[in-house]
Amino acid sequence: MLCAVLALAGCDTQAAPERQQAGKAAFATVHAVFQHPRCANCHIPGNSPLVTDVGVPHPMGIVRGPEGHGAAGLPCASCHGDRNSPASYGPHAPPGAPHWGLPPPSHKMAWIGLSPKDTCAMIKDRKRNGNRDLPALLKHVSEDKLVLWGWEPGGKRTPVPMPHAELVAAFKTWVDAGGPCPDA
Repeated sequence: MLCAVLALAGCDTQAAPERQQAGKAAFATVHAVFQHPRCANCHIPGNSPLVTDVGVPHPMGIVRGPEGHGAAGLPCASCHGDRNSPASYGPHAPPGAPHWGLPPPSHKMAWIGLSPKDTCAMIKDRKRNGNRDLPALLKHVSEDKLVLWGWEPGGKRTPVPMPHAELVAAFKTWVDAGGPCPDA
């Protein structure tokens, strides 16, 4: 009877425990990508972005600023365009993508060193994630040009080591399962 009531309410009752487990397993892939320097260098707990594959502080004292796009008088766009610099500029030229910057201070989305469980809880918390529900988070990792930059970072930067489609598939599996967080 309960299953019939849930089905009438639009709830998917098919294989819920298996979907939960699949969602938790898929989140391991999501977490691995989020810990990669192409993501973690901008998802920082402090106010200075990191650079390189080893996460050193950005040269020139660059800071997050009030909206995440740099300090007044020195916005990120001063050096970072909406696409990578041409290869002729050298391997260390400023990279670029649309709306280059950090998450704003109101929701830093800082997951450097967090456990998968804590990362999951943070990205689901609408007070800390820019008020995004699960479908909006999926759209963000699937379509946002700044996110996509991680797979084509230019210069000698190491791209995210798994295909973007693999991240999107894992994220979708996690979302379709209701966004279950790992137990530990």
